[in-house]
Amino acid sequence: MCYDVKTSLEAQLKRAKRSQDLKAIDEIIEKLGPLTDLPLHHASGFSHPDVLIYTNEDEFYPMVATWGLIPHWVNSVEQQKKIWNSTLNARVETITDKPAFRDSVQEKRCIFYIDGFYEHHHCNNHTYPFYIHRKNNQPIALAALWSKWVNPEDGGVINSFSVVTTIGNGLMAKIHNNPKLKEPRMPLMLSENMEEQWLTSALDFDKELKELLTENGTIELQAHTVGKLRGKSYEGNVASISDEVVYKELETEEWKF
Repeated sequence: MCYDVKTSLEAQLKRAKRSQDLKAIDEIIEKLGPLTDLPLHHASGFSHPDVLIYTNEDEFYPMVATWGLIPHWVNSVEQQKKIWNSTLNARVETITDKPAFRDSVQEKRCIFYIDGFYEHHHCNNHTYPFYIHRKNNQPIALAALWSKWVNPEDGGVINSFSVVTTIGNGLMAKIHNNPKLKEPRMPLMLSENMEEQWLTSALDFDKELKELLTENGTIELQAHTVGKLRGKSYEGNVASISDEVVYKELETEEWKF
């Protein structure tokens, strides 16, 4: 699963900068940046932050979107509020079957850039938060699905998205060991080779899935423990939240990552 992330405007400009259109980049910073909640040093998807995503409608100019996909067929604000906490993530194994995601898989794919993400490790009835990021400290491109929803009450439009998740790799198997889960999970990360393919909705999802998962495994990650992300000691959305905090109870060889 992927519910807690760190992301910045700089990270989310990564794809726009590939176009080398300096005017467009300035426009994104000036016009779209203020409409987001960036920077998010730590944010939970359950707070439904507004960020930037790149869609199959425009590969290099992002749109502002809310985390928590609202399917186009939702017919009331009440239904919208009920569903979007359950659509923060979309399991890659079942997204072609789920009504909330089925249309988006074929028609509305997007990329959500982050600096890293957080997961909790369980040990001796306690939980310890970890911050996971790329070894080269470059932004991570997450595969995501998006939707455009029109509020039937006032005609307002909300763009929203869901992060696609897959089975966790070796590192995540150590960290994401929640006993309530059958298996470790992690977001589906896209190599640069796969970003364009993900945004091309004409592709056959079933055929490309194996390649997506293979490329996902080539992205090198590293992790360290951080301060508490819940409860009274939580410091909030501050830059230092992703700094390393050492827990003595994890300082055995078994718990080193």
